[in-house]
Amino acid sequence: MKKFSTSFNGYQKSAVNDFVKEVTNEYESMLNKLKEKDQEIQKLNAALKQYKEIEGTLNKAVVIAEDSAMQIKKTARIEAQNIIGESKKNASTILNDALIKANQVEQEALILKNRVVAFKKRFKKAIEEQLDFIDNIEEDL
Repeated sequence: MKKFSTSFNGYQKSAVNDFVKEVTNEYESMLNKLKEKDQEIQKLNAALKQYKEIEGTLNKAVVIAEDSAMQIKKTARIEAQNIIGESKKNASTILNDALIKANQVEQEALILKNRVVAFKKRFKKAIEEQLDFIDNIEEDL
């Protein structure tokens, strides 16, 4: 605490005035520093608000991205199941067609075999008839 020297009418005016100037300057300096600090606090609060908005936006984007990924996975699974089902259906159709063709070929082979057997019998009979005819020619002579 500052002490003032006294004069005839009380404290010395110049010392008091100097002190008042010093206190006023100090007060103004502190006031300016407070204003600067308030401005800095306002800037920081504004930046904090902006960062919180960005954080909220990013959180929403992450949630949307997760939902999209889940939807894409779900769609891919469904599509894969559809492809597998279609493939099984096609495989079943191909297998059935192959079995039908195999049966047809087997039937055709059986028919051909029967024809060959019948042809052999007719040919054998024709040869036997020719042999009988030849044998009969010798007897007729």
